[in-house]
Amino acid sequence: MHPKALELVKRYSELGERLGSMNPASSDYIKLAKDMAELRPLVDKYEEMGQIEKSLTETREMAEIADDAEMKQMAREEMASLEARKEHLDKDVLMMLLPKDPAEGKNVIVEIRGGTGGDEAALFAGDLFRMYTRWAESRKWKIEIMDYSETGLGGYKEVVFAMKGKDVYGHMKFESGVHRVQRVPETEAGGRVHTSTASVAVLPEVDEVEIHIDPKDLKIDTYRSGGAGGQYVNKTESAIRITHNPSGIVVACQEERSQIQNRAAAFRILRAKLYEMEMQKKMQEEKDMRKSMVGGAERAEKIRTYNYPQNRVTDHRVNVTLYKLEFIMNGDLDELINACIMGEQEAMLKSLE
Repeated sequence: MHPKALELVKRYSELGERLGSMNPASSDYIKLAKDMAELRPLVDKYEEMGQIEKSLTETREMAEIADDAEMKQMAREEMASLEARKEHLDKDVLMMLLPKDPAEGKNVIVEIRGGTGGDEAALFAGDLFRMYTRWAESRKWKIEIMDYSETGLGGYKEVVFAMKGKDVYGHMKFESGVHRVQRVPETEAGGRVHTSTASVAVLPEVDEVEIHIDPKDLKIDTYRSGGAGGQYVNKTESAIRITHNPSGIVVACQEERSQIQNRAAAFRILRAKLYEMEMQKKMQEEKDMRKSMVGGAERAEKIRTYNYPQNRVTDHRVNVTLYKLEFIMNGDLDELINACIMGEQEAMLKSLE
């Protein structure tokens, strides 16, 4: 078993001894009990490993002393089964030792912005938004549009939306970065392939307890919502723009009809951005390690290319290329994301060596 796992098993025993002499009503007792509860699954694996080791020893002895050929064969088969179970347990323990992302289990706020490429980049931003929408539908996740800025051709200069559901952040975090598209724009008369980009930012959503915002640090403006016109244009100043002066972060929300709803949504975006800023500061200390990991892509880093003429999608972080672009753009992202998850786990496992 990994040395770090043995250290944690030893810590579990020490915590148990300390709890035995403490007042169960004290806050320290409750904290230590919680620490023990978190370590218990690992201890269970350790104890099961001990039972397997004992069974292996007994089975080896049986195989050595058995006179009957059938008994020897049965012992060998039992040993093979125990060895396989032991190897599986070792992998389970290693996975339990991997550092947990502090944002794991949270919902997310996603920002997609057209980059280089003008109108084509905005159209690609819209394509990415539809891709995530369809992927969310397939996984029973919910999407809530918070802010957007459309172009005349049906694309988006930017679109901001919340995504909620089981393990949303654990999957969507790999989408942060620059996405590149190579295709012939509809407006291209010569049939030349153009390269455009869109950036995606995935921010874990946090509550007021996790991020405190001082009202004195804010400038809040109201304005009329944009839109395509007609009966649905908001004729009152219900859209909200919030400027956080210490950080310079500016967020806006215009999707809801009510100023109160837009204000609440804008604060959700602001909290997510401030939380990410705090996390980035902490992660800076581990930058060298993060650069080697799949999940450590910087915003400016190109993470994926969508090549339409070749029906190809390439994820540059894990060197995975799939020739099923149409399916991927229709929300079939699981294969790409699973490759990213495995790549991140492999990188973190190497860091434990």
